[in-house]
Amino acid sequence: EVRLVESGGGAVQAGGSLRLSCTASGVTLDEADMGWYRQPPGQECELVSRIDSEGLTYYAASVKGRFTISPNNAKNTVYLQMDSLKPEDTAVYYCVADAPGGDYGVSWTYRTTSCPYDDLDAWGQGTTVTVSS
Repeated sequence: EVRLVESGGGAVQAGGSLRLSCTASGVTLDEADMGWYRQPPGQECELVSRIDSEGLTYYAASVKGRFTISPNNAKNTVYLQMDSLKPEDTAVYYCVADAPGGDYGVSWTYRTTSCPYDDLDAWGQGTTVTVSS
């Protein structure tokens, strides 16, 4: 069974930084595509970033240039470094793992009504990020 444990959320002022961590068990990072979704209060859930088993990355346009996804294979942990945070980054952030090769817009949907959803194998419990202006 795949288990994902997130940490690193919290409250920060606009312009600040946070680093989210997602430690996986039951799967190694080179056997999975890993990503982060977020769901702001009262809004849709969106794909923020993904890194596949070969190291290729995706970023939503809203975070490109500010967020960085990176793996630490030795710790079996994926990080999401979030810089220049904005109030609109306020959300619950979910770490996700899935078998390699899932398609964007199919299993890795760009937006959906709510998270977690069933098409991806494993979800973390969610960690809250609050950015104040």
